[in-house]
Amino acid sequence: MSQSILYDVAVIGGGPCGATAAADLAREGLSVVLIDKAGRIKPCGGAIPPRLIRDFDIPDELIVARVKSAQIIAPSARAVDMPIDGEGFVGMVDREHFDEWLRERARREGATRVVGAFERLSRDASGQVRVFYRAGKEEGGKQVESLRARYVIGADGALSAIARQELPDAGRVSYVFAYHEIVRSPRVAKPAGDQASSPRFDANRCDIYYDGRVSPDFYAWVFPHGDTTSIGTGSANKGFSLRSAVGEVRRSTGLEACETIRREGAPIPLRPLKRWDNGRDCVVAGDAAGVVAPASGEGIYYAMASGRLAAQSVSLAIATGDAKCLGLARERFMKIHRKVFFILGIMQYFWYANDARRERFVSMCADRDVQRLTWQSYMNKELVRRNPAAHIKIFFKDLAHLTGMIPP
Repeated sequence: MSQSILYDVAVIGGGPCGATAAADLAREGLSVVLIDKAGRIKPCGGAIPPRLIRDFDIPDELIVARVKSAQIIAPSARAVDMPIDGEGFVGMVDREHFDEWLRERARREGATRVVGAFERLSRDASGQVRVFYRAGKEEGGKQVESLRARYVIGADGALSAIARQELPDAGRVSYVFAYHEIVRSPRVAKPAGDQASSPRFDANRCDIYYDGRVSPDFYAWVFPHGDTTSIGTGSANKGFSLRSAVGEVRRSTGLEACETIRREGAPIPLRPLKRWDNGRDCVVAGDAAGVVAPASGEGIYYAMASGRLAAQSVSLAIATGDAKCLGLARERFMKIHRKVFFILGIMQYFWYANDARRERFVSMCADRDVQRLTWQSYMNKELVRRNPAAHIKIFFKDLAHLTGMIPP
């Protein structure tokens, strides 16, 4: 690639966040380069809400399953069903194909795709950013190359090298470490002698385990993806064996004999960074900015939403010549999502503390008012305000569970 080209924007990282930002900017007619490693698939349950499908024009062929309910399992093995009312559903995607489709959409919109691993940023004599990267699919084996850009969007994941280089305190964020195994989905019916089936498995249901044996401070999951299924867990406890916990989930659910297709692990940030931009020419978004929902670990929607806001802030900075516009990405994101993140953070801190509280939490999930408001908030990505009486009722039920007035 010619080093004489000056791009308006270099986007580092081609996950949902970076690919969305690159597509939006290219659609505006700006010159955009998207630099992404090849071949890496992020460990992820793959759940996306209907709002994401609407807001980001996701085609039906990328939705590999439509989940109509969840089952919440307590330490005592008590299971609570949480059906979704009406026509609602949770879409499931395979990140291998979903992410690549988003990257290709960015290319179709006009972004230049470059396969390479980011190395560092520097500034030349004119003040333009120079992005250094190792080109090609084999990290460490290729010569370092560079390109120039006016602005940079860092969408390079939870351990963002760009955030650590450009932003103060970026390396002090706490993480949950997630691990999952993608397996061949079992058959629903169990023929005689068939070891690759599970009587507990439901291809239209997500199973979530709140149990200290499979996660001391988070949860474990079984998420169907059509022909495949994600079985995973997460924990901030570095001494906890995630692989052993996933093995336990597979044994307890009858999924042990299913063919394992791949194994993946990665950190998940626990809270948004206090600052996303360097005030000059760089802004981060997605996991690099820490925008993963506490308690649930949901990140795809928030990654794409923050990527879009980062693109808007860069576009405005280019149009006005004012780098202060970069700060609008975080400001606008937190204005929309701060309350949800705050409430989920409290929920994770309190309810996930021990198995006694997890048992009560699962009991609370059996309440139909809790279920309706939970699904409405999840699918629409905002707190539901239309029924204040229900919120008041849930508050007092929650208080009763906390104080033990309602038995688990």
